[in-house]
This record gives sequence, C-alpha cells and structure tokens, in this order.
Amino acid sequence: MKLFCTQKDLETALNIVDKAISPNNTLPVLNNILLKAEGKKLYFSSTNLEIAISCSIDADVRSEGAITVPAKLITNYISLLNDEKVELSISEGLSLNITSSTSNTKVKCISADEFPLIPKIEKSKELVIKVDDLSEAITETVFAASLNTSRPVLSGVYFIANQDGLKLVATDSYRLAEKKVEIGKKLTEELTCIIPVKTLMELGKILGKSGTKDVKVNISTNQILFAAGDIELISRLIEGKFPDYEKIIPKENKTEIEVSVEDLSLVLKRVSLFARENNNSVKLSATNDGKLLISSDETKVGEEKAEILIKIKGENNKIALNSQYLLDVLTYISDDKILFLMNDKVSPAVIKPLKGDGYVYIIMPLKV
Repeated sequence: MKLFCTQKDLETALNIVDKAISPNNTLPVLNNILLKAEGKKLYFSSTNLEIAISCSIDADVRSEGAITVPAKLITNYISLLNDEKVELSISEGLSLNITSSTSNTKVKCISADEFPLIPKIEKSKELVIKVDDLSEAITETVFAASLNTSRPVLSGVYFIANQDGLKLVATDSYRLAEKKVEIGKKLTEELTCIIPVKTLMELGKILGKSGTKDVKVNISTNQILFAAGDIELISRLIEGKFPDYEKIIPKENKTEIEVSVEDLSLVLKRVSLFARENNNSVKLSATNDGKLLISSDETKVGEEKAEILIKIKGENNKIALNSQYLLDVLTYISDDKILFLMNDKVSPAVIKPLKGDGYVYIIMPLKV
C-alpha cells in the first residue's frame, strides 16, 4: 500500500471512526482502525462489535493494500502534523510509514486479515431524514434513557416510523422524552426498533461532519444502518418490547404555565443546592397572580424559596419534582420559553417548547 492524502482529510476521517473504539476491548485488533487503499479512495473502518463506523477520503493511491493501525496513536499523531500532504505506505514487518515534509514515522500495526468483517445490511426499508432534524431529536431524547442495563429496553431509544413520520422516545421510568421528526418519503408500513443510547450518542457526534443534508436509515431484523455522505454507522439493536408509553402522557391538564427557560433554570440551580440531601425534591407552586414559587424543604445545609413571573391559565396548582430532571430538559430544549402543564400533585408534569415543535417531556411527581 502506498498513497498520498492531505493531513486535514486524514484527521477528519480518523476522528469519525475513532468513535467506535472502546477502551476495554479484549481483542487487540479492535483497538485498531482498518485502513484500506482502493481505487482513488482511502477507506477507514472501526468496530467494538456493538457498532461499526466507516468512511472514506479522496487519495492519490499508487498501490492498493490494507492494514490496521492503533487508533489512539495515529489519531493523536496526525492531529499534531501541519496541514499538508502526507504519504502513507506499508513497510516490511507490518509497519505503517507516515511521511510528511518534516517527519518520517513508523507505526507498528496488525494485519488486516485479523480485522472482523463489518456486516452488510440489505437496503430495502429506507428512511430519509434531514441531518439537522435527527441531530436535534437525538440531543433532546437520549439523556432521558436509563443508564441501568437491568432493563435493556430502557437503555435504548425507541424508533417508530410510519406514514406520519418518525418518533424517537426515551425513558428511564421516572421521566420520558418524545420527539417527532418529518421523514422524506412516507412509509406504507410501520417500522419500529430500539437503538442503544450509546449508538445514537456517537451518531450525534459525527452527523455534523458528514457534509450532507440528509441521512439514510435502513432497519433490518437485528441491526440498523445510518448513512450520511461517505459516513456509515452500523449498530446492533436491542431486543424486547418497549413499554406502552403513550398511556402515561396526560391527555388533559388543569394548569398551563408559560415560563422563561433562562429564569426557571437559574432559580432551579439555586434551589437544587439545598435539595440535594432530599433526593433533589423541589416544590413548584403556581398561583393566579402570575407567580411560580419554587422551594426546597429544610435540610442540613438550609433551605431556599424563590419566585419567578409566569403567564398562567387555569387553576392554582402545585407539584413536587426532581430538580435535576427538570434542569436536564431546560438544558437541551431549543426554545427560550416552555409550557409547563400540571393536572394535580400525583399526575406527571408535562413540558413542551412554547413554539410546539413536536417535543414532549414528562416527569413523574414526587410525594409532597
């Protein structure tokens, strides 16, 4: 193998595929990135056997070939070179020579024959989603999934695609996030699957580097493929049945509050300093004089009570919630104002952006 490419292209590609490298791989070759020179392209692949990421860059290929190179080493090394043309070649003894105008480096590698085969997915049932829409949907849902793997289905994000579009849903059974997204071509049948949260988090990090407006999604029996430009990510799916979550979304509410995200965040951060010893429990009390009182119980460190101005429709109402669950959604929501909906102190609270962009967030109440 011998080729020339730019440092910038090489660095970009390595940073993309590096996302599939896990720190605790038992197989040495899984700590490596597969480089394959073919035609006028240099192809990159990595996998941790849960997800696989691949991409390609243009290259002046003088002779074709393949080798696997340590991911962390080459990614860090290439980032420290100047933006210029770089020569890659394989020397005897399975080493990769990296030559630039000011340096000549040899990296010990592992044979490409030891690299696991990346699975292929039949591209039959395809969704087309705008990259920006999918990125936003990932950001607004993944944080609500469970970190506990005792119930695997809750450590994933539920994908439901049908003629009405696509929904992403995540829950840890204490809070739930649902985001609706438009798709390019209407489906005649419903497609559902549960995608590991880690997969979508890594996908979110690389979508912006794809340089394309659309991402194509193909779902098979136990795997899913995301393709954006030259980037492909394949992941296993989580088996099991996702909870019938729509039952817990309140269909009506007695109190509707319009409140500034910035104002509510600031007060919650203050009150939560005193609520940490009480499972982050904060009380929210809305009154018809246009004020929302947010308070903590008295703990060893003290207590806090604060008011913010709101617009309110309906009855006076109050509820106790986990302040961290509320702060989480305020961090990720893109609008500057939200609608905060309450029914009673034992029903879930509902948060929606004021502009209503297909996003719903639900928090289960705490005992007052």
